[in-house]
Amino acid sequence: MQQVGPQELATPESRRDFLRMMKRRPAEPPSAPSAPPSSASPPSSASSPSSSASTHWDPAMARVAPPSPWADARIRLVRRATYGPRAADIADVRAAGYQRWLNDQVSLRIDDAAVDAEVAARWPNLSRNGIDLVNVNAGTLRAELQAATLYRATFSRRQLYERMVEFWTDHFSIDIEKVGYLKVLDDREVIRKHALGKFSDLLKASAKSPAMLAYLDQNLSRAGAPNQNYVRELMELHTLGVDGGYTQQDVDELARVFTGWTIAGAGDFAFNASRHDFGAKTVLGTTIPAASPSTGAEGVKEGELMLDVLLKHPSTGRFLATKLLKWFVTPEPTTEQIDAVAGAYRATGGDIKRMVRATLNEGWLAQAPLKLKRPFHLVASALRGTSAVVANISGSVNNVTALGQPLFLWDTPDGFPDLMEYWVGNITPRWAFATSLASSNSTTTVRVNVAPYLTGTPDAALDRLNAEMFGGEMAPATRDQLRAYLTGGTFNETRMREALSLAMCSHDFQWF
Repeated sequence: MQQVGPQELATPESRRDFLRMMKRRPAEPPSAPSAPPSSASPPSSASSPSSSASTHWDPAMARVAPPSPWADARIRLVRRATYGPRAADIADVRAAGYQRWLNDQVSLRIDDAAVDAEVAARWPNLSRNGIDLVNVNAGTLRAELQAATLYRATFSRRQLYERMVEFWTDHFSIDIEKVGYLKVLDDREVIRKHALGKFSDLLKASAKSPAMLAYLDQNLSRAGAPNQNYVRELMELHTLGVDGGYTQQDVDELARVFTGWTIAGAGDFAFNASRHDFGAKTVLGTTIPAASPSTGAEGVKEGELMLDVLLKHPSTGRFLATKLLKWFVTPEPTTEQIDAVAGAYRATGGDIKRMVRATLNEGWLAQAPLKLKRPFHLVASALRGTSAVVANISGSVNNVTALGQPLFLWDTPDGFPDLMEYWVGNITPRWAFATSLASSNSTTTVRVNVAPYLTGTPDAALDRLNAEMFGGEMAPATRDQLRAYLTGGTFNETRMREALSLAMCSHDFQWF
């Protein structure tokens, strides 16, 4: 990487110069694996050039320089637990302190009725039952779910809850293209209902979710021809992890256990005893004796028993702990960290609140390496940081798709990658998005109002920008570059919009 001197960094003469500096700015890069993840293949629905750029991983791109370390642990907490630290969020955490602010977010004591009402009014289909949704156009439902999801992430006051909704959506990933309206029900009754509840309730709700059953072909499984898709992902992705201690024999036997789990009506779970294998089975050392077919609907209890076995297995707590730590803290959790969060899982019977509380340890977070925002996170944080007035969020949803993360359209059950190496290749489309958003001034779609920035000097504008977009911790080098740009021409609306765009292109904003 070419090194540049302080004077060269501090004097951008044009927007292009600023972006060149963002590429060349020297800094110690985060550690990265030597090869891209094997799952880094684009979803079939993402065919635009900008989205495909994210899959062409170049090791050199891993040297995108992170900003200088942020010193205040309280602000680090807001960065990790929200979709972007607004000035009001920073004021709240400074007034309440680290622990109280976190407790309020985890306990859901924050009133979010205004956003709930707005979502219900804008996207009424999302609150309807399966019977009402059967005949609604699939594209309409997909668009509504995507729009409401981004709207909540942007405007909800329960920011940590929304971060956990995203986490579990990937953990129990379902491609809406395959299951249609059933994913609307799953989002509401499985993911959102249990996102900060008990993992046992979440897992059991997912196991009986018609969307999950249809997505992984469990509804087709029957005695004599058991389908292994669901049970394999149940162990590998939902509970034990790929190295969790199960064998192919366990997969074979567990598939027999879940025969008969299917769908009825317009989105209801059903157990079909005539499709169930009532023979003896042994899974993970647990033996289920043979039963008479006359047992009938009671046969469902075999699957429920095995869900409890999986929930109590030591690998489950450790697998979830590792994923939560990677999501919030570090790509390489230590054994001590995993033990602590897994301990919270065991001690509380899988209370997600307690696990998240343990994960967001103040000491760990203060030392956490930086993370690159995924497209969904980037777009939500940009809307938040610019205080955008959103009359129609569909264009912003399209931005998320164009950047390579079409919501609910990842076609494999592992969910969108949470790896910097996967996303770092789409830097140029990210910059294009920043330019588009900063120039938005529509009363019918999205409006970014720059008038408050123009009431004083360029330095006052930078102070406001620092507070609204960077949690008051804009890197000095970034401020110097933005100031040089703002003062390099007439300080007017056009110049200010360009400066907002450049601020969103900076490393300070792209990382969190």
